[in-house]
Amino acid sequence: MALLELKVPREWVDYNGHMNDAEYARAFSLGVEALMERIELDAEGRQRHGYTIYTLETHLCYRRAAHEGQALCIDVTLLERDAKRLHVLFTMQDTAGHLLASSEQMLMGIDSLNGRPAPFPGAVDAAIDTLPQADTWPELAGRRIGLPSGNR
Repeated sequence: MALLELKVPREWVDYNGHMNDAEYARAFSLGVEALMERIELDAEGRQRHGYTIYTLETHLCYRRAAHEGQALCIDVTLLERDAKRLHVLFTMQDTAGHLLASSEQMLMGIDSLNGRPAPFPGAVDAAIDTLPQADTWPELAGRRIGLPSGNR
């Protein structure tokens, strides 16, 4: 089951005739919102728990162009976690199963009242345990950016 399904709106398409690079980030941001809903941090859950999630870091990789009206499917895999952080990998695929992009992210749980990191509330923690988890480390995760020349 997909975390999020959407279609590329016309306003996301750039002068090259495909989805603008910034809109991939928007789609993955919508994926974070869908993840929050999945783990009981929708608007009502955020209010009830006094808790939210912030994105600390993201690494977005583009694989194939998406086009206006194209159906997209965003999924999430839990790579690692601790009491207040989630290391996740979002993937974006088309209806044929082709990988269009990936977004590796570090998410931090935040106590909304004081704006500080805090452990996940019990119900949220339990919901996180139901997320799909990586059996092995995905090739798409943990990548670093650089030229292959090795001049560093």
